[in-house]
Amino acid sequence: MNASNQVVFISGASSGMGKDFALTLLKEGYKVAAAARRVEQMEDLKDLGALTLKMDVTSEEDVLSAVEQVKQQFGQVDVLINNAGFGLYGAMEDIPLADARYQFEVNLFGLARLTQALLPGMRERKRGRIINISSMGGKIYTPLGSWYHATKHALEGWSDCLRLELREHGIQVVLIEPGAIETEFGDVMSAPMQRYSGEGPYAEYVQACLKMVEEEYNQGGGSPPKVITDLVLKAIRSDKPRTRYSAGKYARSMMWMRKWMGDRVFDWSLNHMTDRFRKSSR
Repeated sequence: MNASNQVVFISGASSGMGKDFALTLLKEGYKVAAAARRVEQMEDLKDLGALTLKMDVTSEEDVLSAVEQVKQQFGQVDVLINNAGFGLYGAMEDIPLADARYQFEVNLFGLARLTQALLPGMRERKRGRIINISSMGGKIYTPLGSWYHATKHALEGWSDCLRLELREHGIQVVLIEPGAIETEFGDVMSAPMQRYSGEGPYAEYVQACLKMVEEEYNQGGGSPPKVITDLVLKAIRSDKPRTRYSAGKYARSMMWMRKWMGDRVFDWSLNHMTDRFRKSSR
């Protein structure tokens, strides 16, 4: 299909990678429905021709309303990019379970509900593609990220099962696993980490991790969003896309280490980094 005949629905499109996906796809000629809670931050997308939608993925009403608006505007959705998500960081002991549940509501159950709402139309046409933005965090783990990593590990398994279920209906499921990317994610990590665990028994550990985050995300340490946007374009354009794509700083090296070197070596690597930043703060 030509780009001009394809409708792409992107959640979490108001900033970061989602915004970059939308801008690039619009320039490539795709019809784009861009959804996010902060609809006021998508005026530039609207000016370029996108259908912009106010949508909180944890709200059933918002999701169904957005899907209906897209159907009225375009008739169908050919590609769904499940990008909405955030990172909840802090010591597991300190994070209230209500907040942990909300992390799952956004990173897993919200995108699942949106997918459920769009699948009947894809099945009817026997055509469609679902691209789930996971993370290298779906294959590895990092300090103070227990709840975030739990959602990404869950997304990996959920996507694998979905791929098998939808094969006979002509719908393909693709996972994209970004590494460290230069977005506002670093700030999103740091604030809750400090709020939940900045004082108390984990305070020193938190300060070391905050220094790591500052170095990797907020001082040019990550890769530009374009490296992930390029993967999204590959996943959309390919007749037979891969089940997984990964790119971005540390993604391949850390996932390789986790897979082939085992828990002890991976633990040692993470502990070595945090100990280095802990010593520098003393």
